[in-house]
Amino acid sequence: MTETPSHSKRPFDVTIQAIGQFNGLPPEERLEDTVVRALAAAEAAPGSSVSVVIAGDEVVRELNQKHRGLDETTDVLAFSFAHEGDYYGDPGGRPSSIEDMPDFALPPGQKEPLGEVVVSYPQAQRQASAAGRSVHREMAALLAHGALHLMGYDHMEPGEEAAMRALEERIMSGVPQADPQSPM
Repeated sequence: MTETPSHSKRPFDVTIQAIGQFNGLPPEERLEDTVVRALAAAEAAPGSSVSVVIAGDEVVRELNQKHRGLDETTDVLAFSFAHEGDYYGDPGGRPSSIEDMPDFALPPGQKEPLGEVVVSYPQAQRQASAAGRSVHREMAALLAHGALHLMGYDHMEPGEEAAMRALEERIMSGVPQADPQSPM
Protein backbone atom coordinates (compact mmCIF):
# COMPACT_ATOMS: atom_id res chain seq x y z
CA MET A 1 0.00 0.00 0.00
CA THR A 2 1.33 3.43 -0.87
CA GLU A 3 0.33 6.73 0.57
CA THR A 4 0.42 10.10 -1.13
CA PRO A 5 0.46 13.11 1.19
CA SER A 6 -1.66 16.09 0.30
CA HIS A 7 -0.23 19.29 -1.16
CA SER A 8 0.76 21.78 1.53
CA LYS A 9 -1.08 24.74 -0.06
CA ARG A 10 -4.48 23.05 -0.07
CA PRO A 11 -7.14 24.16 2.42
CA PHE A 12 -7.78 20.52 3.39
CA ASP A 13 -5.55 17.54 4.11
CA VAL A 14 -6.38 14.70 1.70
CA THR A 15 -4.42 11.46 1.78
CA ILE A 16 -4.82 8.89 -0.99
CA GLN A 17 -3.87 5.27 -0.29
CA ALA A 18 -3.93 2.65 -3.02
CA ILE A 19 -3.89 -0.99 -2.00
CA GLY A 20 -1.72 -3.37 -4.02
CA GLN A 21 -2.41 -3.55 -7.73
CA PHE A 22 -4.31 -0.25 -7.71
CA ASN A 23 -1.21 1.74 -6.77
CA GLY A 24 -0.62 4.44 -9.37
CA LEU A 25 -3.72 3.66 -11.46
CA PRO A 26 -5.87 6.69 -10.76
CA PRO A 27 -4.29 10.13 -11.23
CA GLU A 28 -4.03 10.85 -7.50
CA GLU A 29 -3.57 14.62 -7.71
CA ARG A 30 -6.75 14.95 -9.77
CA LEU A 31 -8.63 12.76 -7.27
CA GLU A 32 -7.37 14.93 -4.41
CA ASP A 33 -8.66 17.98 -6.30
CA THR A 34 -12.13 16.43 -6.41
CA VAL A 35 -12.16 15.74 -2.67
CA VAL A 36 -10.97 19.31 -2.01
CA ARG A 37 -13.78 20.65 -4.26
CA ALA A 38 -16.34 18.53 -2.41
CA LEU A 39 -15.16 19.65 1.02
CA ALA A 40 -15.17 23.29 -0.07
CA ALA A 41 -18.67 22.96 -1.56
CA ALA A 42 -19.91 21.39 1.68
CA GLU A 43 -18.21 24.16 3.68
CA ALA A 44 -15.83 21.94 5.65
CA ALA A 45 -13.63 23.74 8.16
CA PRO A 46 -10.23 24.70 6.73
CA GLY A 47 -7.60 22.18 7.76
CA SER A 48 -10.07 19.29 7.85
CA SER A 49 -8.60 15.97 6.81
CA VAL A 50 -9.93 13.02 4.82
CA SER A 51 -8.33 9.71 4.00
CA VAL A 52 -9.15 7.96 0.73
CA VAL A 53 -8.49 4.27 0.13
CA ILE A 54 -8.59 2.77 -3.36
CA ALA A 55 -9.13 -0.96 -3.09
CA GLY A 56 -10.52 -4.02 -4.84
CA ASP A 57 -13.99 -5.52 -4.73
CA GLU A 58 -13.03 -8.03 -2.02
CA VAL A 59 -11.89 -5.36 0.46
CA VAL A 60 -14.93 -3.17 -0.18
CA ARG A 61 -17.32 -6.11 0.05
CA GLU A 62 -15.77 -7.21 3.36
CA LEU A 63 -16.06 -3.67 4.78
CA ASN A 64 -19.65 -3.43 3.53
CA GLN A 65 -20.48 -6.70 5.28
CA LYS A 66 -18.68 -5.84 8.50
CA HIS A 67 -19.91 -2.27 8.90
CA ARG A 68 -23.25 -2.18 7.09
CA GLY A 69 -24.37 -5.79 7.31
CA LEU A 70 -24.65 -5.99 3.49
CA ASP A 71 -22.79 -8.89 1.88
CA GLU A 72 -22.37 -7.29 -1.53
CA THR A 73 -19.91 -5.28 -3.56
CA THR A 74 -20.54 -1.56 -3.65
CA ASP A 75 -18.74 1.32 -5.31
CA VAL A 76 -17.98 3.64 -2.39
CA LEU A 77 -18.16 3.56 1.40
CA ALA A 78 -17.82 6.57 3.68
CA PHE A 79 -16.82 6.19 7.31
CA SER A 80 -17.50 9.50 9.06
CA PHE A 81 -16.06 10.30 12.45
CA ALA A 82 -18.64 13.04 12.96
CA HIS A 83 -21.91 11.90 11.36
CA GLU A 84 -23.86 8.71 11.82
CA GLY A 85 -25.44 6.80 8.98
CA ASP A 86 -27.78 3.85 8.80
CA TYR A 87 -26.35 0.59 10.07
CA TYR A 88 -28.05 -2.55 8.84
CA GLY A 89 -26.07 -5.26 10.59
CA ASP A 90 -25.55 -6.49 14.13
CA PRO A 91 -22.76 -4.47 15.74
CA GLY A 92 -21.54 -7.58 17.59
CA GLY A 93 -19.98 -5.67 20.47
CA ARG A 94 -18.85 -2.72 18.34
CA PRO A 95 -20.06 0.77 19.29
CA SER A 96 -23.59 1.33 18.02
CA SER A 97 -23.22 5.09 17.71
CA ILE A 98 -20.58 7.79 17.57
CA GLU A 99 -21.36 8.73 21.16
CA ASP A 100 -20.41 5.19 22.26
CA MET A 101 -16.95 5.38 20.70
CA PRO A 102 -13.93 6.09 22.90
CA ASP A 103 -12.27 9.51 22.70
CA PHE A 104 -8.81 9.58 21.17
CA ALA A 105 -6.26 12.26 21.89
CA LEU A 106 -5.00 14.11 18.82
CA PRO A 107 -1.67 15.91 18.59
CA PRO A 108 -1.85 19.59 19.58
CA GLY A 109 -3.23 21.76 16.78
CA GLN A 110 -4.54 18.86 14.71
CA LYS A 111 -8.21 18.89 13.79
CA GLU A 112 -10.27 15.75 14.18
CA PRO A 113 -10.36 13.92 10.83
CA LEU A 114 -13.66 13.93 8.98
CA GLY A 115 -13.31 10.26 8.10
CA GLU A 116 -12.36 7.87 5.35
CA VAL A 117 -13.73 7.18 1.88
CA VAL A 118 -13.12 3.71 0.41
CA VAL A 119 -13.61 3.19 -3.33
CA SER A 120 -13.69 -0.08 -5.25
CA TYR A 121 -11.55 0.59 -8.33
CA PRO A 122 -12.90 -2.45 -10.25
CA GLN A 123 -16.48 -1.32 -9.57
CA ALA A 124 -15.58 2.19 -10.75
CA GLN A 125 -14.17 0.65 -13.95
CA ARG A 126 -17.38 -1.33 -14.55
CA GLN A 127 -19.60 1.68 -13.90
CA ALA A 128 -17.47 3.94 -16.12
CA SER A 129 -17.66 1.42 -18.96
CA ALA A 130 -21.44 1.08 -18.59
CA ALA A 131 -21.90 4.87 -18.52
CA GLY A 132 -19.47 5.52 -21.39
CA ARG A 133 -17.19 7.80 -19.40
CA SER A 134 -13.60 7.75 -18.18
CA VAL A 135 -12.63 5.89 -15.02
CA HIS A 136 -11.13 9.15 -13.77
CA ARG A 137 -14.52 10.86 -14.00
CA GLU A 138 -16.28 7.91 -12.32
CA MET A 139 -13.71 7.90 -9.51
CA ALA A 140 -14.22 11.66 -9.11
CA ALA A 141 -17.99 11.19 -8.87
CA LEU A 142 -17.58 8.46 -6.25
CA LEU A 143 -15.13 10.55 -4.22
CA ALA A 144 -17.42 13.59 -4.34
CA HIS A 145 -20.31 11.39 -3.18
CA GLY A 146 -18.27 9.86 -0.37
CA ALA A 147 -16.86 13.20 0.79
CA LEU A 148 -20.38 14.64 1.00
CA HIS A 149 -21.43 11.70 3.16
CA LEU A 150 -18.52 12.54 5.49
CA MET A 151 -19.98 16.04 5.76
CA GLY A 152 -23.38 14.66 6.78
CA TYR A 153 -25.18 14.69 3.43
CA ASP A 154 -27.45 11.75 2.70
CA HIS A 155 -29.90 10.56 0.07
CA MET A 156 -32.43 8.56 2.07
CA GLU A 157 -35.23 11.14 1.74
CA PRO A 158 -36.22 12.84 -1.55
CA GLY A 159 -35.33 16.33 -0.32
CA GLU A 160 -31.96 15.19 1.02
CA GLU A 161 -31.26 13.34 -2.21
CA ALA A 162 -32.07 16.39 -4.34
CA ALA A 163 -29.77 18.60 -2.25
CA MET A 164 -26.94 16.07 -2.36
CA ARG A 165 -27.30 15.49 -6.13
CA ALA A 166 -27.31 19.23 -6.82
CA LEU A 167 -24.11 19.65 -4.83
CA GLU A 168 -22.53 16.66 -6.61
CA GLU A 169 -23.39 18.22 -9.98
CA ARG A 170 -21.80 21.50 -8.90
CA ILE A 171 -18.63 19.69 -7.80
CA MET A 172 -18.46 17.59 -10.97
CA SER A 173 -18.92 20.64 -13.22
CA GLY A 174 -15.30 21.50 -12.42
CA VAL A 175 -13.95 18.00 -13.11
CA PRO A 176 -12.58 17.34 -16.63
CA GLN A 177 -14.53 14.83 -18.74
CA ALA A 178 -11.40 12.73 -19.29
CA ASP A 179 -7.85 12.57 -18.00
CA PRO A 180 -5.57 13.39 -20.94
CA GLN A 181 -2.57 11.76 -19.24
CA SER A 182 -4.20 8.41 -18.68
CA PRO A 183 -5.65 5.75 -21.01
CA MET A 184 -8.52 5.23 -18.54
